[in-house]
Amino acid sequence: MFKTKKVLKALLLFALVVLCVMSATPFTVSADENSLYLGGFPAGFILNTTTVEVIGICDVMTEDGMVSPARESGIRTGDVIDKINGEEVNKTSDINSILAKDYKDFVLSVIRGDEQLSIEVNPVKELTSGGKRIGVLVKDSINGVGTVTYIDRAAGKFASLGHPVTDGNNKIVEINGGSIYGCMIYDVKKGVRGTPGELKGAFENGNMIGKAAINCECGVFGDISSETDYSKLIKVRKGSIDDVKIGTAYIYTTLNGNTPKQYKISIAKVDKGNKDNRNFVIKIDDDEIIEKAGGIVQGMSGSPIVQDGKLIGAVTHVFINDPTRGFGISVDKMLGSY
Repeated sequence: MFKTKKVLKALLLFALVVLCVMSATPFTVSADENSLYLGGFPAGFILNTTTVEVIGICDVMTEDGMVSPARESGIRTGDVIDKINGEEVNKTSDINSILAKDYKDFVLSVIRGDEQLSIEVNPVKELTSGGKRIGVLVKDSINGVGTVTYIDRAAGKFASLGHPVTDGNNKIVEINGGSIYGCMIYDVKKGVRGTPGELKGAFENGNMIGKAAINCECGVFGDISSETDYSKLIKVRKGSIDDVKIGTAYIYTTLNGNTPKQYKISIAKVDKGNKDNRNFVIKIDDDEIIEKAGGIVQGMSGSPIVQDGKLIGAVTHVFINDPTRGFGISVDKMLGSY
């Protein structure tokens, strides 16, 4: 984008120079600003959360035998450990770091549902490590399989999923970064009426696609790896919700391995101003998807939708009672998110 000149005289003085630059590089600028690289390939997401959730209560081996301070104090599975003695707990390692300090007493600030509780815990000395432990199994990350929608090479960014990653209460999970890996789809659980299907994939831990930065209403976005190979990716023009029309379109998704294929769909409805980002209804017309997957399945979220050679959006949700139908988000919403 060119910066606006404040003084008309300056514009006149440099007009010839600007015109020469523009006429010398029109196609390069246009291609960078108006095109993206299609995704459609699967990805394994490991997102670091800003909370530490208790997923199990365990015993600690001590000189006096097996004990569980957490169980004795009333800590439960599902509790979120927010603070210990007023110090914030944002990752698993924070627990051991705080317990190692020379406090006489330990009070955990715990979130349980909508309640904030203060629970006194008496750590014990673990026999093998000598460290203080309370006997909890916790997690500070979430993982799953989804689909990359597009890569903006000029900006070094990627977009995926088309919808947020949420917790059990359907709240958007706040993340503190994360890693996105290549993924191999090895099986498809077919969707049927009332029960959504699922793509089953294995993470390629040696193939990092990029780093996650934000998880928002429009998906997971982040920075693409500098080692990304663009030679096999399809370059496509940016579309808009205003370009979408009822009729034939295509999605790019992966049902096996890690290479996306094009599949025919129909745009059945357009809702430009939908507040839930359900900007159009799509219907799967391709026999291969219907035969192998039953239609839209979990893991396809983020699959790019192309119409008339333009990227117009991404698959987001499936109709539970009709797996061949689902919702899509417009690319405008995704482009404006990161």
